[in-house]
Amino acid sequence: MRLLVFSDIHSDLEALDRLMEIEADCYFAAGDMVSWAKGFDRVGGILARRKEKMYVIPGNHESDRDIARMCERHGFVNFHGKSMAAGGYQIAALGYSNPTPFNTPGEYSEKELAERLAPFASLKPLILICHCPPKGTLLDCAGQGLHFGSTAVKEFLDKHQPVYFFCGHIHEAEGAKAQIGATIGVNVGKRGHLLHVAQA
Repeated sequence: MRLLVFSDIHSDLEALDRLMEIEADCYFAAGDMVSWAKGFDRVGGILARRKEKMYVIPGNHESDRDIARMCERHGFVNFHGKSMAAGGYQIAALGYSNPTPFNTPGEYSEKELAERLAPFASLKPLILICHCPPKGTLLDCAGQGLHFGSTAVKEFLDKHQPVYFFCGHIHEAEGAKAQIGATIGVNVGKRGHLLHVAQA
């Protein structure tokens, strides 16, 4: 099974074109396909090339309503706060970020992030996709000593140890990998990450 996970396109249509050339069984758009909720038509048109396999969650630049409308229009799966079984794994996803200084459309408090992650705790073996990275890791490092990820996401990973974890949000950490206990984590960014997993 091949899963392509990508995030933070921010209307970079050339980057999105390149991603859609990659062959995968499932495509996960992990938030911030646009900036400030503008440009959904152009982005949606490119994602539609893989619409039968496209799963989308909102980043902090999109509201859940924005993503629901785009998914309905193009036939994508609105995967925000949802899970599914595939290839012997449970795959779950949660969009939005923890609060930012910019008052973007898709932000949850840490308490709400924890509450929305809680239903995934019993899913095993789990592949978890969030827009927001865990705080205090390589995945949320924006510079020397600068970490802007979520404490709720970090606590979930520490406690429940998914097999794989994918995120975006912090552009400076694009491509970063981290071992969080037994969890393999990647900040996928707009370059994306293609995961090959054997049947669990």
